[in-house]
Amino acid sequence: MTTLPDEVVLLDERGTPTGTAPRESVHGTDTPLHLAFSCHLSDEAGRVLLTRRALTKRTWPGVWTNAFCGHPRPGEDILDAVRRHARHELGIELIDVQSLLPDFRYRATDASGVVEHEVCPVFAARTVDTPRPHPAEVMELRWVSPEELSAAAGAAPWALSPWLVEQLTQLGTLRGGAPGSGAAR
Repeated sequence: MTTLPDEVVLLDERGTPTGTAPRESVHGTDTPLHLAFSCHLSDEAGRVLLTRRALTKRTWPGVWTNAFCGHPRPGEDILDAVRRHARHELGIELIDVQSLLPDFRYRATDASGVVEHEVCPVFAARTVDTPRPHPAEVMELRWVSPEELSAAAGAAPWALSPWLVEQLTQLGTLRGGAPGSGAAR
């Protein structure tokens, strides 16, 4: 297996690749637009996984979010990147990976001033595995019903990552169920 460099794909405003940069150097107060992905995960019971980002994460440390996010490396197929991150961050294999929001894009600034600026296709997947979170990525996790996630996002959006709240809004699930219900399968 070839090891790809730990770089992100930089994008212009149209979303066209313009180059690469080391992942660790990209996120700051003036983060360039780059390619990422986000994945919502459900189990056999239809619950969705929320993870709390490790306190050592550069952006949004300690914040609750969807199952996992990441960056495809230059030349890496995005679905391969999604599967790679599932194994790395949660120690699981994915089944039924599907695109939910292929054109999702956002820009947000966390409390420390670090900016996320991403074209971030959103996927849904299922697993039958028990997550074994990598401590540098995930400090806590919780399986919740789609209704519980919707209620949490509606009542306290500030307690969740801004990308998760925006994804739920775009999916139309902020009030009537979240990924893991019918739309995310």
